[in-house]
This record gives sequence, C-alpha cells and structure tokens, in this order.
Amino acid sequence: MKVGQKLWNKEELLLAINLYCKLPFGKMHSRNPDIIKLAKLIGRTPGSVALKLGNFASFDPSLIARGIKGARNASKLDKSIWDEFYNNWEQLAFESEKLLAQYERKKIEDITPINEIEINKLGITREQLVKIRVNQSFFRKTILASYNNTCCITGINNPELLICGHIKPWGIDEKNRLNPRNGIAINALHDKAFENGLITITPDYKIKVSSILKNNKDATIEIFFSFYDNKQIILPSRFLPDKSFLEYHNKERFRP
Repeated sequence: MKVGQKLWNKEELLLAINLYCKLPFGKMHSRNPDIIKLAKLIGRTPGSVALKLGNFASFDPSLIARGIKGARNASKLDKSIWDEFYNNWEQLAFESEKLLAQYERKKIEDITPINEIEINKLGITREQLVKIRVNQSFFRKTILASYNNTCCITGINNPELLICGHIKPWGIDEKNRLNPRNGIAINALHDKAFENGLITITPDYKIKVSSILKNNKDATIEIFFSFYDNKQIILPSRFLPDKSFLEYHNKERFRP
C-alpha cells in the first residue's frame, strides 16, 4: 500500500461488489458515471474504485475459466468479502442494497415501491416483501449487465422486452435465487417455453427444442423455435450459467 493510502473497509467493499455485479464488464473504468458516483459517496477516487472492481474480477470463476485474470493486487479482505457475497447471494445482495440506500440517504423502501394489496395477498410482512422486491431488482440488474441487455437466444437488445429468468426455479432452490449463475436474460416468449420445458439449454450452452414443438408444422414455430435448435446461446460476459443448473433443467424440466 502506498504511503498515505487509506485502507478499504468492509462497508466500502460491499458497495464496490454491489456495483461490480450491476455493471457490464466492459464498463468498469474510471470514466463511468456509476463508478464516479460511488467514488464520491465513499470518499475515494474513481480510479481507486475501478481498480477495486478489477480486484473482484480476479476472483470471478466465469472470467477465470475464460482466461481473464483481472487485477493482481487484491487483498485478503477483498477475497473474504467476495467469498462471503458469492456464497450467500440472498442475504448479501440485500445488505449491500440497504447499505447503498443509507449512503445515498434514502430509505430501502424507496428503491422499490410496495403495494399494500400485494402484502395482504401474499400473507407476508412489509419487511419481507421489501427484501423480496429489492433482491429481485438486484438480480435483474446483475443479469442484464452480464448479458449486456441482450436476449441469450435471439439477440434482442432491449431490456424492456427481456426477462431475467431462473434456470432452477425460484421456489425450488432457495439458496440460489439470487445467484447470477442461475439466471439468463431471455425474451418473454422463450422464457415461457423454457419454464414449461419446451426448450432447454444444454451444459455446453446449446439450445435444444422439444420434439413437441419441432413436430408442429406451424410456420411460426419454425421461425421462433426450430430455427434456434442446436445453436449456441449468446454467452454473458460474466456469470456463465452454472452447468449443474443446466443439467438439472435438461433432466428434470425439459420435455424431449
């Protein structure tokens, strides 16, 4: 560490990893307005924040698998925070969002509007619904950033038309609800087909279309489904879909 340089604390690192998740990989530079904003919030330089994001990149297994090493000056605390976050997405995503709201002098409830009718309908407390909605928003931002706002099947590049779907359903694997490696950016039509087992993504990232659809001679089925059979998905820049989740979908959800 350079003389006079201030050590990063746990709160600052939580905010940095929060931003790491929500920024496209190619935009982690000191000129990025989001990096400048965080730097101002925590009293650091944009260059310092950008370097810290590079440190986190050095731990990212998806990047390591692609031969991308990230920065090489990460500290033990950097690694500790990364491991804590990576192994407990559900809790740490919410904690980092709550911390960010505090730094911005906002209430966590202000991040996502809560409908009182929905609270009664779901039979949960306001606090529980706030956490669910905040975490869902975090998950969506993380998946869209990883896929550069692009549908992994069609290449549609409009976030308003995209769903951040789960490979292993929300209700089945609680531990991995917020794990970005359990998510894909996908348009609404193909998301519905994926959810109902009419298409799947193989562990080698190929699209597989069910014979239920392929045997349908409707021209629209050919255009929207058969055309993509056996083609590779558009891979994310980070957080590659976990192969074990894809294996689960192939074996347990897909209807060959």
